[in-house]
Amino acid sequence: MSEPALEVRGMHKSYGGVRALRGVDMHLWPGEVHALVGENGSGKSTLLRIVAGQLVPDSGRLWLDGRELRFRDASQAIAAGIATVTQETTLVPDLSVTENIFLGHRKVRARYGIDWRATRARAREALARLGLTGIDPGAPVRRLRPDEQQLVEIARAISIDARVLILDEPTSSLSDDEVEGLFKVVRKMARQDVAVVFVSHRIGEVFEIADRATILRDGQVVGSEPMERYDRSRMIQLMTGRALEELTLDRGRHMAKDPVLRVRGLSVPGRVHDASLEVGRGEIVGLAGLLGAGRSELLEALFGVHGRARGAVEVGGVPVRHARPLEAMSGGLAYVPADRKNLGLVLDMSVRENVLMARTARQARVRHPRRSAEQRAVGDSMREFRILAGSQLASVSQLSGGNQQKVVLAKWLGTQPRVVLMDEPTRGVDVGAKAEIYRLLNRAKEDGVGIVVSSSETPELLLLCDRILVMYRGRIVAALSREEATEGLIARYGMGHG
Repeated sequence: MSEPALEVRGMHKSYGGVRALRGVDMHLWPGEVHALVGENGSGKSTLLRIVAGQLVPDSGRLWLDGRELRFRDASQAIAAGIATVTQETTLVPDLSVTENIFLGHRKVRARYGIDWRATRARAREALARLGLTGIDPGAPVRRLRPDEQQLVEIARAISIDARVLILDEPTSSLSDDEVEGLFKVVRKMARQDVAVVFVSHRIGEVFEIADRATILRDGQVVGSEPMERYDRSRMIQLMTGRALEELTLDRGRHMAKDPVLRVRGLSVPGRVHDASLEVGRGEIVGLAGLLGAGRSELLEALFGVHGRARGAVEVGGVPVRHARPLEAMSGGLAYVPADRKNLGLVLDMSVRENVLMARTARQARVRHPRRSAEQRAVGDSMREFRILAGSQLASVSQLSGGNQQKVVLAKWLGTQPRVVLMDEPTRGVDVGAKAEIYRLLNRAKEDGVGIVVSSSETPELLLLCDRILVMYRGRIVAALSREEATEGLIARYGMGHG
């Protein structure tokens, strides 16, 4: 191991007056899984985009296998052997696995076009290197599970003989079993001397898969050591500048037992079967279960996303029509979806427009409200929810994941709902942003709002919830109090044993 596979020295990058990177150094060795860790806004994404050729730095130098390189665009980085896999796959759903692996100009060409037999054979070779012999190279990508789609992206990296593989939040939408399958592939690639950069906000995953970790805070490296020199508490303190004890949650008190939400026999054909539940005023109720158990579908049905839903829903004792989202909103419901970028926000619109969107959805207006009143309302929300943005007019696409999620919360809690439905409330946000989101939920709880939280992270449910309902194949199969709920018991019911 004479030289690093990838070496970054003195990398600087600013956006206007904001310094995203301040002289960052990083070394990545062949066959190493190197975690890049930091809060949202720490500079991780900027650094990775520079390495991937998507951004040009203000200053700094980059070496690959001992050769200094300067990328003008992403195609040059790919040609050099740097491949990137993100949480939002870049696959074309209607094309086959083979076509996606060789998307571009890497198909085997014959005299009269593409030699598809040879191209599919090359696709099988790339999949076989990852041990993915069960994936059909001719199958349309849309038929694959989310984890299989991620693995096809990695197979694409194999097809270009990648020397460096960047995995940016690849596990955010995967189940535990799917994550373990992905990790087997990552370890196999490392054994083939590929250098892997791994980014995840799930600290447990970092300790499970990484050999070393570089930690960023405010655009600077604050730690870069082998994993055995870190523990969870030290890593979080380096990331946030605060001790772990400062980020714990005061769950507050559980208020009145009178249900603010009562659901009876809610069903969605093929998705949710005869679901009944109650949520008290000032109570947080969790939904646990494996991916596909019906958690998301239950929340969508309550909010009117599934028009075919049947069953009775009451908010504060008043029946609520839930055939459409506007009717659910009028009944006092709010919904924070798991996919904030596509379903929770309009990325090209400003912070102000997104925050006000739900508040004004039910208003029939002849005249536009006074701009000064809007500015005050949004300013209050930004302070209350601690949203870090250049101004109210900044595009939400420019914000970190944690700040985007706080905009979604401000948008819905600003409607003064009686019940909030939340799906994966902290997906893809760092530990500091999680603590902020938990604080906001706890305050809504103190204000008497009923909250239903669906999460694939069992420790999150155990931390947040007063009760946990476990779903299996579209049915609620267990109701556990805070005192009796454990990870083992939730897993048992979630797998259908009980």
